[in-house]
Amino acid sequence: MPVPKGTSLDPDRTRATLLASATEILYERGLDGVGVAELCRAVGASKETLYRHFGSKDGLVEAVLGARSDRVVHWLTAAVDSAGPDPAAQLTALFDALGDWYREPRFRGCAILNAATQRHAPPARTVADRHLGRYRELLTGIAQRAGAPEPARLGRQLLILLEGATVVADHHDPESHAAEDAKHAALALLDRSVRR
Repeated sequence: MPVPKGTSLDPDRTRATLLASATEILYERGLDGVGVAELCRAVGASKETLYRHFGSKDGLVEAVLGARSDRVVHWLTAAVDSAGPDPAAQLTALFDALGDWYREPRFRGCAILNAATQRHAPPARTVADRHLGRYRELLTGIAQRAGAPEPARLGRQLLILLEGATVVADHHDPESHAAEDAKHAALALLDRSVRR
């Protein structure tokens, strides 16, 4: 990255800047939509700088996807936590937050699963597996708090609804109802599971 003469380099800031720029480009264009040379030009870095911080394009992809997973999981966890102790309110908050995301003009689906679909191999596949596991853990926690007899199973079912809603919102949701429909299905599933 060009640095004005006399300015000291800050490796953490350089890495963070590279990650932020690459995140936008890779989300918009996909993993295979941009080569290393073009990516370096777009983020304002030399190949040497990129390789020094990430080792390779795969290293950059892994860092981008890992950081995005962290942000998304923390964001949804905060939505759940802010809803209070009621599991139905927690699910409602989670799907309402997703609905807000789906309506963003630059929404292009889940970057992590998009990447894993493009490259069904590490590092994308590894990060996607961990990401979905974190979602499932969050949803299983809601199921446990609700007193579901099989919280792990209900957590998996809720995960299927969440990811299904994300795919539908990205590819086939002309009326923008994916999150709302998934929320109602999730609440019905939670209610039925607890009443057994």
